[in-house]
Amino acid sequence: MMKLSAWRQMTEPGCWAGILVVLCTLSMGADVQQSLKTPSMPSTVLHRHKRAWKWYKLYVYEETPSKNPPEKIGKLENTLSSVSTIYNLSGEGANDIFSVNENGDILVNAILDREKKSNYTLSASIINIENRTLMDKDDTFVIVVLDINDNSPVFPPDLSGSISESSIRGSIVMTVSATDADDPTTQNGKIEYRLLNGTDLFKINNEGQIITMKSDLDREKQSRYLIAIQAKDMPGIMTGNSATTVVTININDINDNIATFKTGKYHFNVKEDSEIGFKIGILEVEDKDERQNKDPTFTIQQKYDEMFGIKRNDEKDGILSLKLPLDYEKVNTYTFSVNVDEHTVSTKTDNQGPNLLKRAEVSISVIDVDEPPVFSQTEYMFSIYEGPFKNPRIGAVSARDPDSTGFKIRYSIEDPNCPVAVDPVQGHLSVKWQLDREKESSYTFQVTAHEDIPNGLKSYVMVKLKVIDINDNEPELTNGSYVYVCESDKPGTVIGTIGAYDKDENSGRFRFTLAKKSSNFSLIDNQDNTSNIVLKQGGFSTEHSVEHVLEIEIADGGTPEKKSINLLQIKVCKCQPGRRMEYCMAYAQTGMSVSALLAILLCIVTILVIVILIVLRRRYQKDVLITKSSGEIHEQLVRYDEEGGGEMDTNGYDVSILTSACHDSSFRPGAGPSLYAIVKKPTACKGDMAMMIEVKKDEADHDRDGIPYDTLHIYGFEGSESLAGSLSSLDSSSSGSNLDYDFLNDWGPRFRTLAQLYGVDGSDTDSSY
Repeated sequence: MMKLSAWRQMTEPGCWAGILVVLCTLSMGADVQQSLKTPSMPSTVLHRHKRAWKWYKLYVYEETPSKNPPEKIGKLENTLSSVSTIYNLSGEGANDIFSVNENGDILVNAILDREKKSNYTLSASIINIENRTLMDKDDTFVIVVLDINDNSPVFPPDLSGSISESSIRGSIVMTVSATDADDPTTQNGKIEYRLLNGTDLFKINNEGQIITMKSDLDREKQSRYLIAIQAKDMPGIMTGNSATTVVTININDINDNIATFKTGKYHFNVKEDSEIGFKIGILEVEDKDERQNKDPTFTIQQKYDEMFGIKRNDEKDGILSLKLPLDYEKVNTYTFSVNVDEHTVSTKTDNQGPNLLKRAEVSISVIDVDEPPVFSQTEYMFSIYEGPFKNPRIGAVSARDPDSTGFKIRYSIEDPNCPVAVDPVQGHLSVKWQLDREKESSYTFQVTAHEDIPNGLKSYVMVKLKVIDINDNEPELTNGSYVYVCESDKPGTVIGTIGAYDKDENSGRFRFTLAKKSSNFSLIDNQDNTSNIVLKQGGFSTEHSVEHVLEIEIADGGTPEKKSINLLQIKVCKCQPGRRMEYCMAYAQTGMSVSALLAILLCIVTILVIVILIVLRRRYQKDVLITKSSGEIHEQLVRYDEEGGGEMDTNGYDVSILTSACHDSSFRPGAGPSLYAIVKKPTACKGDMAMMIEVKKDEADHDRDGIPYDTLHIYGFEGSESLAGSLSSLDSSSSGSNLDYDFLNDWGPRFRTLAQLYGVDGSDTDSSY
């Protein structure tokens, strides 16, 4: 305590100011002494005095309250100082936090915080106030902010650590680290730790390491501890700032417990039609360890391990499953034992004892179900020779009802395109038609077996039928297109090599012979299913080329042996060296092939059909022209009002009705109101009408002074010998007619205008003129 108080006294700002004055005085005294020791000089020589800024660090405590007047922490001095000079500060905090008065005293104007800024660098200068000139160069000094214990330790948030259970004593659980904003080089910033609880299990050192005190930490008893820790600065001193936090210590699990069955007996019911791999049930085990540390091993009693299997699930319990099909009619109950064992990392006293259930008894009851028929095989395979057959049977399928009821079984094939039929009672298979291996070498179909009761169960089986080959195909010639003779070939030249092909499989060796001898060529069998064509004599020319055909007999060597005669056409060609074909002449054939003849006939028939169609079309066009010329020239009479008014002044009358009346000998009732008077028309009406119109047209065309033809609006013709009389107004007068024309209203809209002109109202109107 004495040393600390002495240090504080030395670091007081006034003390440092006094030291600074002493140092400055000593420096000035040294200069005076030096000047006294120096020999005297003439009075005209100026004596230069040594000038310099000499500074040490200035110190000031943080958090010191500002005073009025401000606290003085030092003084500026220079040999050039006088009444006409002033001091000036520049740098960090100059004229704000720190200032200097006219005497050179350095003053502190604010409360300082070392944790924000621990030192300030400033520069001092001396200035002549009269001419504002710098009297001496600037000098730099440092003001150090001294620390006080004004901060408490701080822990990071959410501190937690972990350690495995059963760890040895002295194991480090975690390291706690608190921080203090005070100066770490002083006691203010140094920290010491201590535990406030859990000292029987843990301890903590000055580095903040939490260490175990025992080796019997057991997660199954307690998996987490909450430990309170205190951090205090100024170690070894009762006073100081402190902070407290709570640290969570988790105990990690290890595999230190064995697995045991929860019960000594397990019972399950399983249907007999359950599929292989079916999960029968769960054998639950008890293990105090966490799931990732459980490692039980299950063993099924011998003899039953072939029927049943057991595997672990995600929870490390045993899953009992089915490995073979069940049959209630054979075995309806299974009873066996299952053992559980575990190789643990460590052994505890809790793992010992006679009451641990390491073996359990499992009982399985098989439940009877109505099962579908079962075939004697999972798949059937048969074979039959192709071609005509004497015995169509190829084999049989068999199925039974596995239930105790033992229903009869009936068989069927549902595919109608299947070449095999099945006997519905016996299950015998037979082919329905002759098979050809070259078209289809094998067949796969499905046979259905169903119980012979209403809504009986069904089952299916796949049947494969292989068609066995017989020697029923003749050999065929191959490579015939590569046989040709060159003009330059000499006798004995091999002009080509032929081969043979047979659709049958595993045919024997082919034998080649000439069915008809040739004076130009010979055939040599190579005994390897090929044969060479050899030229006997040369002298062939493409200019006088004729057809050369060899009749070659090929035998396939099968049982029974098949032979065929094949025609080989040999071309005559011009060749380059090495028998490279350049140009081949076509055969000078003396006859015509059937295909060419058919093509010619087809062309002739096509030409005849085209000619007939053209003639018929022309006749049809001529009949149409004749019909049109002898028919109606104009089907309508058009009336134009000459007063103008466009199309609204035009009225059309259908003349075809007049002509139709000429062809009918009598009026037909029931077809609507009559358009004309009920009279008989002469048969020459149509021709007269056409002639009259043609005459009128001709007169209009040749009359230069007449009005245009399309304005001709009156036709003074009512037909030959019409009993209806004339309807024209040319020869009638309004005063002399007593005929009632109101019946024209019944003839339809086409005669409405005539009815208006010659009706009762019309007659009255006309008589007024």
